Amino acid sequence: MGTERFAAGLAKRKAVLGAAHVERSLANASEFSREFQEMVTEYCWGTCWADETLDKKQRSTINLAMIAALNRMHEFELHFRGAIKNGLSKAELKAILTQIAVYAGIPCGVECFRIADKVFAEIEAGE
Repeated sequence: MGTERFAAGLAKRKAVLGAAHVERSLANASEFSREFQEMVTEYCWGTCWADETLDKKQRSTINLAMIAALNRMHEFELHFRGAIKNGLSKAELKAILTQIAVYAGIPCGVECFRIADKVFAEIEAGE
């Protein structure tokens, strides 16, 4: 893909999720899934995330809430790490997870806090 939107999306995706993760996702895409990975980069990251109307902390907050409510916990962990990179503090993240628990349900909140504890422990251990 050589479009300007793809390039902007690739840069934004790497900034939020980490270059290693994104490069691995693209490199490991099969012939079957390659176009999908390109679409995710251009559409989600190039159209949505590269739009500067909302700042990166606002986008992370929205994503955490939506992904948690949809019970997509693999993606939640990825975006939780991204939210930390995007500058959300532990206090802000705790408030977001509490609101998720109230509006998406306590079981969802339990899983989100479990993932948060795991991520913070890994960060503190230098992983």
